[in-house]
Amino acid sequence: MKAILFVGHGSRLVAGNEEVTKFIEQLKPTLDQDLLVESCFLEFAAPDIAQGIDNCVAKGATEIHVVPIILLQAGHSKIHIPAAIDEGKAKYPNVNIVYARPLGVHEGIFDILKERLTDTGFAIEEKNEDTAILLIGRGGSDVDANSDFYKISRMLWEQLDVLSVECAFMGVTYPTVDEGIERCVKLGAKNIIMLPYFLFTGILMERMQGMREGYASTYPEVEVKLANYFGYHPALKTVLKDRIAESLQGEVKMNCDTCQYRLNAAEFVEHHHHHDHHDHDHDHSHEHHDHDHHDHLVGAEK
Repeated sequence: MKAILFVGHGSRLVAGNEEVTKFIEQLKPTLDQDLLVESCFLEFAAPDIAQGIDNCVAKGATEIHVVPIILLQAGHSKIHIPAAIDEGKAKYPNVNIVYARPLGVHEGIFDILKERLTDTGFAIEEKNEDTAILLIGRGGSDVDANSDFYKISRMLWEQLDVLSVECAFMGVTYPTVDEGIERCVKLGAKNIIMLPYFLFTGILMERMQGMREGYASTYPEVEVKLANYFGYHPALKTVLKDRIAESLQGEVKMNCDTCQYRLNAAEFVEHHHHHDHHDHDHDHSHEHHDHDHHDHLVGAEK
C-alpha cells in the first residue's frame, strides 16, 4: 500500500492548524483513492512526523511519500524533515519512504498571487504605474529560500504592469516590512498592496493587519491595502498534486537523501532541533531559519 504523508508546518494559532487539516480533507477526494492519506506537523501541533510515519505503517503502508506543505526550501525541508525520514527508515527498514519536494517556484503560485491581488480591487490587466506590490515572506537565513523569494517577486513583476514588486520579510533577515513600505513610498507609489507569501493564517498574519493600519496613519497620502494569504486556492491543490505525482513517478528533483553535507550535519542538528522554535510562529509559511548553527549549511545544499 502506498501512503501520502502531508507535513504541515504547524502554528501556535489553532485556526492555522485547522486550515491545514481542512485543506488536506478537501484535497483527499481528488487523489487516487487507492492511496492512504495521512497528515502531520513539524511543530506546534500533533502528530509529528515520526507519529505520522507510525500511523501510515500501522494502517498497512509499505511505501510512504512524505509531501511537505512548505513554500520554499530551507532548514526544515533540507535538514529536519530528512532527519525524521532517516529515523523512520531505521525504524521500518522494510518500508520505502520517499521524500517529495516543497512547493517551490511553480506556475500555480503566480495564479494564487494574482488572484489575491485582484481580491483587493487591483485591476490586473491595466497599467498601474502608481502601484507597488510588497511581497512579504516569513524570512530566514537560508540563501536558497531568500533568493527563490526574490526570483518569485521578479517573475510576478513580469506578469504585471506596476511600478514595482518589492520584497520584505517579517523577521530574521532584511529588508523588514517597514523598510519595504518606505522603499515603495520613495519610489513614488500612491498605492501599495501588502501581498503575504503565507499559506495559511497564523500570528504573523494577525500582526500584518496591525502593521497595515500603522502605515495608513504614517503615510496618509498613500493607500495601503493588505491582500489575503493563499488559503484554500484551487491552484495550491494543483501544485501539491504535481509534487505528489513527481514523487510517485520517482522524479523528485532534490538530493537530500544523498547530500553529504546534510549527512554530516544531521547528527549535530538532531541535538539542536528544539533550539528556540518555541519563540516563533511560522504561519505555515516560508521556513523560519534564524539559527547560527545553520548558517554554515546554506549554499551547499543545491
